[in-house]
Amino acid sequence: MKDDEFIPFDLEKNLNPGTLDRREFLKLMGGGIVILFTVGDSLALQQARRRRGYPEDFNAYLRIGEDGRVTCFSGKIEMGQGVITSFAQMLAEELDVPLNSVDMIMGDTSLCPWDAGTFGSRSTKYFGPPLRQAAAEARTVLFQLAAEHLRTAQEKMKVKDGIIFVTKNPEKKVSYAQLTKGKKIERHLEKKPPIKHYSQHTISGKPTDRLDGRAKVTGEAKFAGDIRLPGMLYARIVRPPAHGAKLKNVDTSAAENIKDIQIIRNEDMIAVLHKHRDVADKALGLIKAPFEPSTNTQDNKSIFKHLKGSASGGEIVTEAGNLDEGKALASKTFDEVYFNHYVAHAPPENHTAVAKIEGDKATVWASTQAPFRAQGDVAQALGFSLQNVRVITPFVGCGFGGKNSGRQVVEAALLAKLSEKPVQVAWSRKEEFFYDTFRPAAIIEIRSGLNSLNQIVFWEYHNYFAGSRSSQPFYNIPHHRVLSYGGWGGRGGGRTHPFGVGAWRGPGSNTNVFAIESHIDVMAKSAGMDPLEFRLHNLTDKRMKKVLNAAAEKFGRSFSEAPSGKGYGIACTDYLGTYLATMAEVKIDEKKGEIRVERVVCAQDTGEVINPEGVRIQIEGCVTMGLGYCLTEEIRFKNGRILDENFDTYEIPRFSWQPKIETVLLDNPEMPPQGCGEPAITSMGGVITNAVYDAIGIRMSVLPMTPARIKEALRNGRAATQ
Repeated sequence: MKDDEFIPFDLEKNLNPGTLDRREFLKLMGGGIVILFTVGDSLALQQARRRRGYPEDFNAYLRIGEDGRVTCFSGKIEMGQGVITSFAQMLAEELDVPLNSVDMIMGDTSLCPWDAGTFGSRSTKYFGPPLRQAAAEARTVLFQLAAEHLRTAQEKMKVKDGIIFVTKNPEKKVSYAQLTKGKKIERHLEKKPPIKHYSQHTISGKPTDRLDGRAKVTGEAKFAGDIRLPGMLYARIVRPPAHGAKLKNVDTSAAENIKDIQIIRNEDMIAVLHKHRDVADKALGLIKAPFEPSTNTQDNKSIFKHLKGSASGGEIVTEAGNLDEGKALASKTFDEVYFNHYVAHAPPENHTAVAKIEGDKATVWASTQAPFRAQGDVAQALGFSLQNVRVITPFVGCGFGGKNSGRQVVEAALLAKLSEKPVQVAWSRKEEFFYDTFRPAAIIEIRSGLNSLNQIVFWEYHNYFAGSRSSQPFYNIPHHRVLSYGGWGGRGGGRTHPFGVGAWRGPGSNTNVFAIESHIDVMAKSAGMDPLEFRLHNLTDKRMKKVLNAAAEKFGRSFSEAPSGKGYGIACTDYLGTYLATMAEVKIDEKKGEIRVERVVCAQDTGEVINPEGVRIQIEGCVTMGLGYCLTEEIRFKNGRILDENFDTYEIPRFSWQPKIETVLLDNPEMPPQGCGEPAITSMGGVITNAVYDAIGIRMSVLPMTPARIKEALRNGRAATQ
């Protein structure tokens, strides 16, 4: 492999641990630091690892090969967010090796330390610290070994690019590879060494191009759908036409006439399998499978009434002071309600999995955000022990929270076992929309008050099914209470939602920030203050004020009391420790009802920045994706049927929509790295809504702000409530 190439794993040479004992596996992996892998681990050991979280043994995170290349192991997966690069930077920095000498293996349950999954902008925040600590300890152990090898005191040596040398005699040296060759190093330190101070960084913190960029733009990168195994069959599965529909009967006789077709029925699952995908498609079309109608009667128009009626007692998210005292202090009060509809994940790569069964062992290549969860699901479905199931996660073509569950993984594994052949299950786009766990439709009710000094004195917040994330006020409000009635997770099954719902990039926060920041502007208008002035007037959090001022400086426009006709908007977010402020400029075509976002400025403080280029890319992606849930994305449904089955009716952002995006990164190295994959999307609903109000004087209370809703609002002089 050339130094500038990056290949996550070789599909042809990928080892199946089920066919190797530990001695053979370690021999094939080569020399170096290799101690802790899950190959052959007992179920009890794996469960113990889960209980204690990330392992303490640094060997679980890295291996130094005989050729000097360093392999980094992470249970996190790469789905476009860029941690494949930032993890490599963190490891290279602490270990003092060149970045181009680091190879990444991610999401392989037989090689990587256990991980709960990749979601919540938590990869760098949670996996980064133990990775850095592991590299720091490995570096210290290597220094000890080098001192013994060179017969020199450690303090008289330095390291550069993986070579330790005597400071006053650089020719006296030894490489990491020479130290680890043929050795199984079991030396550990009782006292963990400190990681480097950020002032010493030469790799971490520097703008770095994506390590996987070349593979992805050339088509070399492999996804689950690219896996080809000898004898592999493509599976197509009979699906219900609506959620809640029950199968009456099935007639497969016509499909049985197709040469080499294999038909499998396992309880409620009916599948056709063939060595060619198009033949399996044809066979599926010949199966007669009538269903009873769904008993679900909800649709887009009735859903909010249904949700409100389904809500039970609220749980307190946060509270302070006394609401009655706050209300007594208010000279003005405000009551508003905000709504958002169901939104699909719509990832470019559909849910896909390939499964191979050999005896009582299974290997699965899966498009998943949670490989260890998928491992458990497969083991349970097949009746296999956990250690006999290996899940390998190639590159994932986006997830956005929608690939946390593994229905397609279990389907592929079951069919592989029943057919006794490797099987690929790749959902069609129609299946993708049908089985998606949508961002839940939700309602936010806010009642608030200002005193005579235009200070927010009370805040009463009722959240119905959005989820509580980012619902905690960061403004200076002495008397407040936030109640949550149901979260964003779980399957409704007719009890609440008519289909599955779940995490969607920035779960809960998109809805909460839209409602909160819209409401802040409502109060700013009543106070006779411009939206920037009003926010600063009600903020005591210095970090948030710094972010807001940085965005305003970059935006370079003067705000006026809305509506000013300028089309300027503001929204702020505290997303799990990442602070950001977004400002936008929009133009409205009132005849067509179309909103054109011209410019977006986003200032973000995400603590220490590992890869500034990666952070900018994530902000730009969040802004672009956020345009969808603001302007067009809404799942239409009726009687359990999903009416949007492809992108001909479900409109996601287009390149032609792209505004000018400007980013401001407030490096805050004294704070550990926070998340950057989701925060910027959460402000888009609020900032665009506020900009629309500033442009046309109509307060839109429903997302998405479709052309039809904009035109209706202009006709009525006010926005619709659904």
